Amino acid sequence: MRKNLLVVCFTLVLLFLLSGVALAADGPTAESNAVAIDTIWTLIAAFLVMIMQAGFAMVEAGFTRAKNAANIIMKNVMDFAAGSLIWWIVGFGLAFGVSNNGLFGSGGLFVSDSFAHLELGIPLLAFVIFQSMFCATAATIVSGAMAERTKFAAYFVYSIVISALIYPIVVHWTWGGGWLASLGFLDFAGSTIVHSVGGWAGLVGAAVLGPRVGKFSKEGKPNAIPGHSLTLGALGVFILWFGWFGFNPGSTLSGTTPDIAHIAVTTNLSAAAGAFATMVFAWLRYGKPDVSMTLNGALAGLVGITAGTDIVSPGGAVVIGLLAGVVVLLAVEFIEKVLKVDDPVGAVAVHGASGAWGTVAVGLFATEGGLFYGGGAALLGVQVIGVLAVFAWTTVTAFILFKAVDIIIGLRVSEKEETEGLDIGEHGIEAYGDFMIRTSHIPEVK
Repeated sequence: MRKNLLVVCFTLVLLFLLSGVALAADGPTAESNAVAIDTIWTLIAAFLVMIMQAGFAMVEAGFTRAKNAANIIMKNVMDFAAGSLIWWIVGFGLAFGVSNNGLFGSGGLFVSDSFAHLELGIPLLAFVIFQSMFCATAATIVSGAMAERTKFAAYFVYSIVISALIYPIVVHWTWGGGWLASLGFLDFAGSTIVHSVGGWAGLVGAAVLGPRVGKFSKEGKPNAIPGHSLTLGALGVFILWFGWFGFNPGSTLSGTTPDIAHIAVTTNLSAAAGAFATMVFAWLRYGKPDVSMTLNGALAGLVGITAGTDIVSPGGAVVIGLLAGVVVLLAVEFIEKVLKVDDPVGAVAVHGASGAWGTVAVGLFATEGGLFYGGGAALLGVQVIGVLAVFAWTTVTAFILFKAVDIIIGLRVSEKEETEGLDIGEHGIEAYGDFMIRTSHIPEVK
């Protein structure tokens, strides 16, 4: 009896030890830990990019008039909401599906395919949500350029089309392994792919829409229409600057690579240089250090460095940012004074012009292949081709889109609605419902 009991106990102990070995063998490994860290980093970066939506909302609201603030907030909310749904339904498949002659991806409606050809080191859905944030960014840029006179219904329609078709096609050409990628086009986190798409679409939309009432005199001279809160605008810029540390370093899709430190440094230096350059240039040009232009200079530096943030040196990042700060001011003047296009927040200059400059700058400042580093003009030529191709695709498709929307439902609110404010006309509410001058009775001292 005792002998049988010992055998049973020995067997149980042996089974327990063997199960412990099996558990250890099936437990975390260095490889699985790396995947976990990369996944967590990508998700954190996605959340940082999501916070940028608040930054865009504050910049746009602050740089425009109080009577349109609720309308602007509504548009930014729906950019993100509609963009997230459309990206999941069709956008991701068009962008990252199996390539058709390098032009567009196929399959993957509702992200139903495995997308094994992407060879990701993280779960597919982590990549999907990270990329959905970029899609929402491209769509929300358009909102600023067309602010203060666009019908909400029209805005909702064209925002969906940009998220469903115009933006995903550009993504496929580049990040999706399409024809531009095969040429060697480089745009690490989207100076052109994200920002210029939004900027060029905004340019076309603002041109088709026409300027705000009172923006230009009868002689065509532009009149300043100040925004209602530089404080909100500055808060928005700081939120965007912060979120950009998810936008650029997060594009590594890896929290285990030391590259994220380099990317964070180049991102920050370019933003700082952009703000500094715009402040100095505006001071020299206008006699005063212009606050709103300086804020846009910081954003221009961020947009400019986004394409080459991983492959330029810190010194190169400073030069890119400095020149982006100059480009944005000159672009604002050109768009307003020469093209006679009314862009209330400077979105086209910040995202379109600075994005194009930053993408071309890769061909100059890339430490491997850049013209200034002995790489010749080959990469520079490819970068120029990419910028021009995206410009052509976006402007043509956006023109067709905006004209169609204008014919079918109308792009612009009535002059009466515009004068009273879109908050009341479009939404029946005021952002600052109790914002009025108040007086209080102070007893007279006898």
